Amino acid sequence: MQKVKAHINKGKTIKELIYNAAKDFPDNNAFRYKVNGVITSETYSQLIHDMECLGTSYRKRGFQGKRIGIIGENCFPWYLCYLAAVCGGNTAVPFDKGLTAVELETCVNRSEVKIVFYDSKISALVDEIKAKVSDEIQFLPMTGEQSVVPSMIEEGEKLMSEGDLSYRDVVVKEEDIAVFLFTSGTTNDSKIVMLSHDNLASNVRDMHEMEMFFPNDVNMAFLPLHHSFGLGGVMVFLAAGADNVFCDGLKYVQKNFTEYGVSVFVGVPLIVENLYNKVMKQIEKQGKMKTVNTGLKISNGLRKIGIDVRRKIFAEIIDKLGGSLRLIICGAAALDPAVAKGLNDFGISTIQGYGLTETSPVLCAERPDNLCAGSVGTPMPSVEIRIVDKDENGIGEIIAKAPNVMVGYYMQPEETAEAIQDGWFHTGDLGRIDNKGNLWITGRLKNVIVLKNGKNVFPEEIEELIAKIPYVAECMMFTREKHNELVLWVKITYDKAAADADGLSKEQVAEIIADGLNGVNEIMPKFKNVNHFILTDEPMIKTTTQKIKRRMEMAKIDADWDEAKGYVAAAKK
Repeated sequence: MQKVKAHINKGKTIKELIYNAAKDFPDNNAFRYKVNGVITSETYSQLIHDMECLGTSYRKRGFQGKRIGIIGENCFPWYLCYLAAVCGGNTAVPFDKGLTAVELETCVNRSEVKIVFYDSKISALVDEIKAKVSDEIQFLPMTGEQSVVPSMIEEGEKLMSEGDLSYRDVVVKEEDIAVFLFTSGTTNDSKIVMLSHDNLASNVRDMHEMEMFFPNDVNMAFLPLHHSFGLGGVMVFLAAGADNVFCDGLKYVQKNFTEYGVSVFVGVPLIVENLYNKVMKQIEKQGKMKTVNTGLKISNGLRKIGIDVRRKIFAEIIDKLGGSLRLIICGAAALDPAVAKGLNDFGISTIQGYGLTETSPVLCAERPDNLCAGSVGTPMPSVEIRIVDKDENGIGEIIAKAPNVMVGYYMQPEETAEAIQDGWFHTGDLGRIDNKGNLWITGRLKNVIVLKNGKNVFPEEIEELIAKIPYVAECMMFTREKHNELVLWVKITYDKAAADADGLSKEQVAEIIADGLNGVNEIMPKFKNVNHFILTDEPMIKTTTQKIKRRMEMAKIDADWDEAKGYVAAAKK
């Protein structure tokens, strides 16, 4: 990729950010996407035109001042409907396309939306709830043959040609609520986070100051747009004048990397680790590990004297990932440090970030020139981080003060007051800060297991080690009570395809995992030993960002306890 100057957008609202980008880069592609299998593009000037026309149609139809819901797969119409809403003073309400009919009905009612744009692929789901919600709510298809978007753009274009500039002239204020986002969790106890334009725009500006984004970058909009990480990530690249493309599906990620020339990928650990492991298996299969290791020694030696030839030495590996990939940003959970190091060693900058829906979302991130594998880097320029209620190891709750901290939870003043105290947002996450200012996440406050002797066990710490045992696909620690003591257990989903390929039965896999657990126990204090486990090939219940839903998994474990077969890893003497 030809180097150009990194772009920093100073917009203070979403509307300012997108108009600034269109002014600076009118002919750059803002989006590329497929129509009937053929890639088409939308420049920044075209994006502004379509957004203004669609927004003018919104006003013609009386949408002003109303909340606008959006639900469906990541696609260009999704983001166009979103931009037209927030840049016209509306509040957008993204919904998870994976919701059941009951859940979607609940979310629609709780958020009090009046218009819902939906993907034609979930028409049956929408039809199921239409009769159950207020008949004042309009449901409008945004994709497929019945899509209203083209006709609304045409309607708005005609109105603007006749002098209607009411949409373009809307003044969006920094304090205006841009979006309602649902936190993860069950529908009834999830909270609705209110994020203002200032919340979102300040985080985009921070990202531009802290990282290097270029107008000729190509970003894959892979993470779900109803999630703060996915929604905000696309805005970061739009504000930089970069190109945004969409993935055809999980199994097509590598193919799409090549097809679009993707240079930046924002993802979650599960996807990044799978990509890396797939490439490494290909290298091993081709008998090229010795060549790679030799290349690493040469590359690392040259870097010590200021010569960086990683992308030349490992061009073949980079080609397997599309040939243009230069940066991976990973969040939502901990990335395996070995994977982060491996990708960085090949010349693909791989950084971790940390944040929450309530913080729009990024609080901390590594920088390509300041990596600390295993940590989530340092605070964003506008963010203050503190650790409170520390234990003897310096671990305590992470709290933050920043302009990207939410306005509050919708219709939940008590929960808002509990979360934001004296201007500091209490994340509920546990961590520590090292002597270089890097933040290390150690777990969730609510996940900490307090044993009867008062000692604390952070499950994430042990799960990270268990996940490295052969054939372990995913795991979750939990406790059972025995003789008035809490006993540590772990539920493990094993990789059945890999086991079958190696000719192993479930019982043989259990023996391998038991040995692996013994190894983990040996390096842990005795009170952290996990000697019992449940083994299954059934994937765990997860969020759209691949986090295990612990409470739902725990309920499943309890319900199936009598039928579950437990295994024992006897601690070695």
